[in-house]
Amino acid sequence: MVFIAFVHGLILVVAGALQGLIGLIFPETREVFLGSGALLALAGALLVTIAQGRPMRVERRLAFLLTASVWLTAAGAGALPLWLWGLTPADAFFEAMSGITTTGSTVMVGLDATPPGINLWRGLIQWFGGVGFIVAGIALLPVLRVGGMQLFRTESSERGERELSSAAGFAAATLWVYLALTVACAVTYRIGGMSDLEAVVHALTTLSTGGYSTSDASFGHFPNPFLHWTASGFMLAGALPFAWYIRLLRGRGAQSEQVPALLAFLGLSIGILTLWRVASSDAPPFQALTEVTFNVVSVVTTTGYASTDYTLWGGFAVIAFFLLTAAGGCTGSTAGGVKMMRWTILIRAIRSRIALVHSPHRVISVRYEGKRVTDDQLSGVITFLNVFALTFMWLSFALAFLGLDPVTAVSGALTAICNVGPGVGKVIGPAGNFSTLPDAAKWLLALGMYVGRLEMLTVFVLFMPRFWRA
Repeated sequence: MVFIAFVHGLILVVAGALQGLIGLIFPETREVFLGSGALLALAGALLVTIAQGRPMRVERRLAFLLTASVWLTAAGAGALPLWLWGLTPADAFFEAMSGITTTGSTVMVGLDATPPGINLWRGLIQWFGGVGFIVAGIALLPVLRVGGMQLFRTESSERGERELSSAAGFAAATLWVYLALTVACAVTYRIGGMSDLEAVVHALTTLSTGGYSTSDASFGHFPNPFLHWTASGFMLAGALPFAWYIRLLRGRGAQSEQVPALLAFLGLSIGILTLWRVASSDAPPFQALTEVTFNVVSVVTTTGYASTDYTLWGGFAVIAFFLLTAAGGCTGSTAGGVKMMRWTILIRAIRSRIALVHSPHRVISVRYEGKRVTDDQLSGVITFLNVFALTFMWLSFALAFLGLDPVTAVSGALTAICNVGPGVGKVIGPAGNFSTLPDAAKWLLALGMYVGRLEMLTVFVLFMPRFWRA
């Protein structure tokens, strides 16, 4: 527990320092950020001081507790200045949890006139949430054997640690790649016509696949197609495995079954919806391709930007975007959703079962990254998908019980646990937001974002008494 207190203290100190820096830069919200930063830094320093000098031992159960609890602490730290600025507790926590989990759902309106310090803070929350999940996806979840994630350890972590001198070096290389892509994105956005603040905030929320914007119209605020294509490329970059970048940069090859699977899925989805868009409207082909590419990439990578209200394209598009919400990017990236690794394993497992029905005496194994998928690994993937479906159903029913209409309830539940952002429908669709929902629904959705980001099992296992008795 000492190590957990130490880590939480560091999080509070870093958050406090960042808020203090924002307070010094932006006078409009100086009192808010300096006051919040001082409180967080003081609390964090106290925790670090108490933990120092004591033995710090982390066993597997405490690793689960640490993984699950740091997101709550980070969300609380992110919510404090938003609450002091004027949001209600429910709205402030919802906004911060949406940010730290890189979901991108927002309860804030009037973003175009929001103080720059608040918009920058929202962007920073998402950026740090994105890099935090990369670390969890590469270092923690595979070791904890959550949802078949041990497969990703075989694919990236062990190979990455062999390529670099240590796990710490691998984490540092990941951070540098993340930072370099963010800077490149900001510079490109600035060239495309964004202001300095818009370029920085949108770069932070693009590479984190978070989707917070400085405008109520999201990316629709920027009519330049160059920016839309640029954003599509960088959203995709954030949804690729960061271990893949490191291998590529070190000349170790670009082998990854997730990457071609994601590219093929995006290409097929974009092609079908572009043909639909052209055939069902008078939109010019290039405009249709630009709009479809941007919004499909945004939803599949779980970024959640919107350049237009795609729910107005017709029923086929609404259903398509709803289903795309669950797709997700690659494991080991900033993206949420089910992820390509699991979809690949599931499809191959189904194919092997069909083959066994036809030829029951054949010996057929499911393979991934050139290696046989063990029964334990396949069980992890299937268990995750079952828990995902049950969580989605439970959250949908709970939201409907609170009075939300069926479309909002179902769409809100899916977009929360997949960490996408906008749903479908008139209320929380790409042209709306979550501000009109009752506070109880906001707390429930914040819980959905939290368990979805941590892939559910990491949180749920903490409530099993026998887990603590083992």
